[in-house]
Amino acid sequence: MFEYLKSWYERKFSDPHSVTLLLLLTVLIAFLYFVGSLIIPVLVALVIAYLLEWPVLKLQSLGLARLTACATVILTFAGILVGVFVIMVPVLWQQTANLFQEAPNMLEQGKSFLMHLPTQYPELINGTQIQNVMTSVENKVIEFSQQVLSFSLTSLKDVVAWMIYLILVPLLVFFMLKDKVELTSGIETFLPKQRRLITQVWHEMNQQIMNYIRGKVIEIVIIGGVSFIAFAIFDLRYAALLSVLVGLSVLIPFVGAALVTIPVAAVALFQFGLTPEFWYLIIAYGVIQALDGNVLVPLLFSEAVDLNPVYIIVAVLFFGGLWGFWGVFFAIPLASLVRALVNAWTTQDKEFVQEFE
Repeated sequence: MFEYLKSWYERKFSDPHSVTLLLLLTVLIAFLYFVGSLIIPVLVALVIAYLLEWPVLKLQSLGLARLTACATVILTFAGILVGVFVIMVPVLWQQTANLFQEAPNMLEQGKSFLMHLPTQYPELINGTQIQNVMTSVENKVIEFSQQVLSFSLTSLKDVVAWMIYLILVPLLVFFMLKDKVELTSGIETFLPKQRRLITQVWHEMNQQIMNYIRGKVIEIVIIGGVSFIAFAIFDLRYAALLSVLVGLSVLIPFVGAALVTIPVAAVALFQFGLTPEFWYLIIAYGVIQALDGNVLVPLLFSEAVDLNPVYIIVAVLFFGGLWGFWGVFFAIPLASLVRALVNAWTTQDKEFVQEFE
């Protein structure tokens, strides 16, 4: 056993490039784990910079200077965000307030529906089970309401911080885009000379991360927009709010689609009851989710979908537990990073065997 471990260690870490890659990875993980919450504006700016790099490159290919292209793209992006905020936020706020007002009625209707189940299906369920379910649901609702209230009160303390972020993030994005070459060159000066494997992994991940962020934004817009159209056709209440939730649910692979189905089905059941309209809406929603998973995702993430769904779910659970929202958002790229690291060390292992032979 000891000889096997010694042989494995020599194969994997006999080259300084492998050791350098492992040390850099360890330092980055420790840095993000301990101080990641302190550099949230930098992470947000980095995500936006990756998103806007593609249109900047397109404008450069048309003959514009890098500075002019960056300024044009950032101003356009800021204008779109302001327009979306002015148009959508009041609607979403009003629908959210109305939903909270109607939530007690929806709960009472759900109770009435559940209380009739023992009468209709006495061989499958009894009154005690229904009572336990209702008690559990009520406790969860109370707990969620307390968390929302607590979040609202604590978020008031962070208004100044958010105002600072609104100034810092655009500035960071602008300079990250404008000075991309200088920044990357500066980072390279801090790296050791034995960085062949680091360069290999970086080249494999850089383009993939940019494509992933751009594809994820496109997926959110398409799924949210198509869901809104479908909900509007059926005249579903809170169509805008529910379509935004459906769009954002794609941030969590597999799990998000299952979670957002609950509010969609609950609102539809409250509005339509167990009528044909309810089932037509659920079928339309299922078709949207099926097209997203089987058509849109493979088109937008042709490289990422090579990962087995089991690996993706494990990555969501693991990285989400480590870094919360950002861990969930980057679960697929991080899983791909792990694969790139394995590929790099596997390549190194093959080269070691060839040299040995």
